[in-house]
Amino acid sequence: MVVTGILLAYLAGWVLEWRWLAVLGCVPPSFMLLLMCCMPETPRFLLTQHKRQEAMAALQFLWGSEQGWEEPPVRAEHQDFHLAQLRNPGIYKPFAIGILLMAFQQLSGINAVMFYAETIFEEAKFKESSLASVIVGIIQVLFTAVAALVMDRAGRRLLLALSGVIMVFSTSAFGAYFKLTQGPPSNSSHMDLLAPVSLEPAEASVGLAWLAVGSVCLFIIGFAVGWGPIPWLLMSEIFPLHVKGLATGVCVLTNWLMAFLVTKEFSSLMEVLRPYGAFWLASAFCILSVLFTLFCVPETKGKTLEQITAHFEGR
Repeated sequence: MVVTGILLAYLAGWVLEWRWLAVLGCVPPSFMLLLMCCMPETPRFLLTQHKRQEAMAALQFLWGSEQGWEEPPVRAEHQDFHLAQLRNPGIYKPFAIGILLMAFQQLSGINAVMFYAETIFEEAKFKESSLASVIVGIIQVLFTAVAALVMDRAGRRLLLALSGVIMVFSTSAFGAYFKLTQGPPSNSSHMDLLAPVSLEPAEASVGLAWLAVGSVCLFIIGFAVGWGPIPWLLMSEIFPLHVKGLATGVCVLTNWLMAFLVTKEFSSLMEVLRPYGAFWLASAFCILSVLFTLFCVPETKGKTLEQITAHFEGR
């Protein structure tokens, strides 16, 4: 649903002026605000607040029938989180894994690739380069749907590793494109980081731009089948219930903090390392993400929370 919303925003941006796009952007939050009035609190939270009657009403709203209801145990999980609990491997291991999953998701370079997608399509002489973001959005939707369909069959680790390998090849190819098209260092204070070498024949430049277009599309495919959706899924599966609220908040904070840093500093990295160096750095982070997946991330497919916690505790 996230990538579907992104695609709808891209489509709206393709046909609307930015002012009207901003106005249109007010509509979904307005609907969300109205619909949240109908949204019940979670039954488990209401039980922890000793509001059994409200919890039963929420269950009826969500499930529609009283048959088969089983009141969840809340005494064991309803306890405050203390820093001393971080010494427990059943807490600090999933905590560290969740934080690193979110960090690697952003360090893969997804935002940087998205920023330059339209410019790359322009260099490939697309008749309507403004369609670039729409094409990227369609690819995201299609392959995120593929991931959703096969995730419970293939497993989380396999898709994460496959996704990382695809992103390694695509960011490496992207860096190679910039290496082949970037001219010698300039003394100018302003550097057009995406401009191809002016001495190259136009046809060669366009051909190399197609290498970049292929790299962008391959990267989006790789990201969509693994590192896009799976970190969010794993975050909901690996934390013990009594720390899930805090741990989830820290992981989301990490994700947006890393997104901010990558967004803010990527242009500076391109100036210091040259564009090819910046994308090869992203490729290195993708390699690290594959190694992290293979050696640190447990497979959670078909496992209960108790089994996952026991795995972290070495039981």
